[in-house]
Amino acid sequence: MKENETKSGVQNSNTAAGNKKPFYKRKWVRVTYLSLLHLFAIYGAIQIVGLVIFKLGLTNNSGTVDKNSRYLMEVSEMNDLAKNDTSARQRIQVDLDQYVKMAAFGRFYPENARLMMQTLRTCDNPSVVSQMIAAASLYADKNEDYTKFLDKMLKSYESEKQQQNPNVIPWMATEEWTALKQAILKDKHLIDSAAHITGVDPRLIVGCLVGEQMRLFNSKREMYKTYLAPKAILSVQSQFSLGVNGIKDFTAMKVERNLKDPNSEYYMGKEYEHILDFHTADHTTERVNRLVDYRNHLYSYIYTGCILHQTMKQWQRAGYDISNRPDILFTLFNVGFSQSQPKPDPRCGGSHITIQDRVYTFGAIGFDFFFSGELSDEFPLHNQYFRQEQKTSKTQNDTTNNNIVKNNVTI
Repeated sequence: MKENETKSGVQNSNTAAGNKKPFYKRKWVRVTYLSLLHLFAIYGAIQIVGLVIFKLGLTNNSGTVDKNSRYLMEVSEMNDLAKNDTSARQRIQVDLDQYVKMAAFGRFYPENARLMMQTLRTCDNPSVVSQMIAAASLYADKNEDYTKFLDKMLKSYESEKQQQNPNVIPWMATEEWTALKQAILKDKHLIDSAAHITGVDPRLIVGCLVGEQMRLFNSKREMYKTYLAPKAILSVQSQFSLGVNGIKDFTAMKVERNLKDPNSEYYMGKEYEHILDFHTADHTTERVNRLVDYRNHLYSYIYTGCILHQTMKQWQRAGYDISNRPDILFTLFNVGFSQSQPKPDPRCGGSHITIQDRVYTFGAIGFDFFFSGELSDEFPLHNQYFRQEQKTSKTQNDTTNNNIVKNNVTI
């Protein structure tokens, strides 16, 4: 009995083993395989169709003409304004109109206004800002509030009749100033040289020159009309004050001492110690000859630069920075070392100068010129008015300065 049961169990086991299917014949394996096969086939077909479409050029986008194409073309071609026959006055008027539009942007789109102003400061092509305004206006003009505000500004601006006043600064509208400008330009290379030697911005030296010459032009009217105006030359003083900037002899001597005294509150630094060295034993005569040279005013400008630099150093050491105060520097140049008293609230002033029945102070005239924009092509305004301490050797500085003097002055 047991034998039969054993045989029966073995037979059933063999039957079960014989009925078990191979792995590759199982249903889920077959379904997965067929699914992947069909997916790859479909992917391949898509790739082939895509390649055929690409080869036939069926994917090419012919594009369309932008609805603002003509406007964009006009904006791009605005550079031609600088090349046509537009006069300088007309170009200025165009620029002023653009400033009004830029101001409107500043109220509604300040970021665009900021970018326009930044470009105006850094780009030497004035048409670019006009292009920027025109390009942005394509979108801004859709803002009704903006357009109303801009129209109001433009109408207000255009309603005011164009005035013909030559200059808002009265003394700059005189014949004296017209002649003086021409005389100053003749000395540009000397002023630039003196500025380099003394480490002072050339425009500061010119500011002192303008104050002194306007004073002389109006105190010696007959001499101005007879000699100075027709020839556009600078007036050189040779009595109580010396040279084109009216430097007194005792002031010049103090400048020379300050250059060589490291303990002086006016000391400019080691690189400047020898810029006024004498070449003869007779210092008095040589000093006067330097300053009253009618043909060459280089030393007048060098002494002027030294006075400005030394005065700035005096105040700086006392804890007051006037390096960015042209009005105070011009005033102190005029009143002299004796009245240069560092303090927290310096005021512009100096000697009175009457021009066409209007009274000015020396400091105010220098200030007016400095920030007027007059002669800015030849003497531009800079961010810094005094040169930082040089890293070059003292010998190299002395050699450079001596060469500048020799090239401009016959010793």
